[in-house]
Amino acid sequence: MWTSFQDRASLADPRLLDRDLSLLAFNERVLDWAVREDVPLLERLRFLCIVSSNLDEFFEVRAEPHLSAAQAKDSKGQYSVASFERLALALHKLVERQYTLYNEQLMPAFEALGIHILSHGERNAAQRAWVQQYFEKEVRPLLIPVGLDPSHPFPQVANKSLNFIVRLKGKDAFGRENDIAIVKVPRVLPRLIRLPDKLAGGKALFVSLSSVIRAHLAELFSGREVWQFSQFRVTRHSDLAVDEDDVQNLRMALRQGLEHRHYGQAVRLEVSAGCSEYLSEFLLKQFGLPARSLYRVHGPVNLVRLTQLIDLVNRPDLCFVPYVPNFPVQMHPGRSVFEQLQERDILIHQPYESFDGVLSFLRQAVHDPKVLAIKQTIYRTGADSELMELLREAVRRGKEVTVVVELKARFDEEANINWAEMLESIGAQVVYGVVGLKTHAKMMLITRREGKSLKRYGHLSTGNYNPRTAKLYTDISHLTADAGITAEMDQVFVHLASQSKLPRMRHLWMAPFHLHRNLIAKIDALGRAAEAGKDTRIVAKMNSLTDEALVRSLIAAGQQGVKIDLIVRGACVLPAQVPGYTDNIRVRSVIGRLLEHSRVFYFRLEETDELYLSSADWMNRNMVRRVELAWPVTDAGLRQRLVDECLVAYLHDGIDAWDMGADGAYAHVAPKEHQVAHGAQRALMERYGRFEKR
Repeated sequence: MWTSFQDRASLADPRLLDRDLSLLAFNERVLDWAVREDVPLLERLRFLCIVSSNLDEFFEVRAEPHLSAAQAKDSKGQYSVASFERLALALHKLVERQYTLYNEQLMPAFEALGIHILSHGERNAAQRAWVQQYFEKEVRPLLIPVGLDPSHPFPQVANKSLNFIVRLKGKDAFGRENDIAIVKVPRVLPRLIRLPDKLAGGKALFVSLSSVIRAHLAELFSGREVWQFSQFRVTRHSDLAVDEDDVQNLRMALRQGLEHRHYGQAVRLEVSAGCSEYLSEFLLKQFGLPARSLYRVHGPVNLVRLTQLIDLVNRPDLCFVPYVPNFPVQMHPGRSVFEQLQERDILIHQPYESFDGVLSFLRQAVHDPKVLAIKQTIYRTGADSELMELLREAVRRGKEVTVVVELKARFDEEANINWAEMLESIGAQVVYGVVGLKTHAKMMLITRREGKSLKRYGHLSTGNYNPRTAKLYTDISHLTADAGITAEMDQVFVHLASQSKLPRMRHLWMAPFHLHRNLIAKIDALGRAAEAGKDTRIVAKMNSLTDEALVRSLIAAGQQGVKIDLIVRGACVLPAQVPGYTDNIRVRSVIGRLLEHSRVFYFRLEETDELYLSSADWMNRNMVRRVELAWPVTDAGLRQRLVDECLVAYLHDGIDAWDMGADGAYAHVAPKEHQVAHGAQRALMERYGRFEKR
């Protein structure tokens, strides 16, 4: 299948691809997992829901500049009427494809297995009676329909909440002909309800909350006739904007901002496909949206909430066979991690190897009386985190604990604020990084007394300290006792806490100071070497490639003769394989069961190769508006392991890979004739763990 949401005219360099359309092309590739018949049915539904969740975030973060430009009738620049129209066209096509897949493939497949979401018209008398009782007992007490009139203006509708709009006939209790009412659906109610087995005839039957309310709307308006109605859902711009130079307390400012996030500028309106023109026009006017921001959907207006079905049906045979990672192969559970690190660095390739290795490192540090201090960055840990509990225990045991908490981790602000307040309350030193920058670097530093001296042990990672996502995201954890690297890690912590000037760094590349400049210098140097006839190679794996300076540097190096392979999961603005322009550059995206998240950068000149791991994607924000780290892997054996597992395996993937063509579109890699297809993720799962037997 081809995805072709690319456009070449939106960035400063017209030859580059459009970032936002590239993001949508990425979601097309994710949606392909919901199309694939070799994927278990509930997992196909999960991938459909993932795309919906991704689109929600896209609208919340990326849509507003295009919409505002269109409303201002801007005709030039990156954001304009034209960019809004291009984006709207691509979005409508993707949403239409989602609901076609939902209605024509997934739901019939579920029904064939006895799993069915019943509409009101499909329910028999006994089922309708049960739904009526459920409505009266569980739903109706929480609903307050609001009839609109001068004293009852249109209510505040929260971001992504489910609502009904109703058009009524007749007059209200005071003899007025106010015809519009709004019913807000509380978020505490489940979106799917399973019917009792005695009413299901041996099947797994469900009713949706929207169907329950729809069937009983008339009961909410005594004395009036329901003429027209529709579900609706509005998505709002939700990127928190806080002027850090103007606030005295960033934590308090963000907490206040969270209260208003749900009521930002409207950017998308979803309604049922059968919504009347009268009601849709009314809603568009109410939210100040143009017609192209209206999405008529043939199904639930919030597909994300259908993930509930996966748990409710309890059919493990319709899910992926559970994968159980082994404890990291380089770590020996019965032996001190500190002793092991004195001999050699340790790599953990998550989630093929268990995140428990990282927790074991911290756990040993917490319980080791020789450990004096623990320093760690916190970006996304989740609301329920063993790691944070270990830090709490470290404080209780009298260790010096310093935590750099990134309060502005998008959509995790509240959890991080809560953790920061908890740690502060028990005596940990909590700092919030540097004003104006997000601290996205992932590092932990342990200081231990050994004899008459202090020894440092470090953990650097491409991913977050989140045990849940560590089971789903591919990342690299690097444990080291290297004196040079750990000393510079300590300097970074001091810099983040005191904002003092960094000394010269010999090992770590840090954004916003060195990372961007060093990457460009490395690429440019290889370009010059290639031009001089030397054998050169670049292979870089990342989530996104949108920084124009890096893109231009790569293009120039390719034109000078460097062979370049880019493994970019998501948005990529570099057009690959364009004759006479990017002939030497290939771009590949691997979309698998696991979310690709590791950042690995490989540079080779003749027989000399270097490899860096990093927390940073090649995006402008990562290079200039975030605190990021890249660090070298100097152990030749570990470096080769990373080349084999993170680069070579993905370049030879014949199952989950998509290659970009000269037109900017991606084609799913087809297995070569007479060859057994290789999947990088599957191979690594088989190497490092096991699949449970059912």
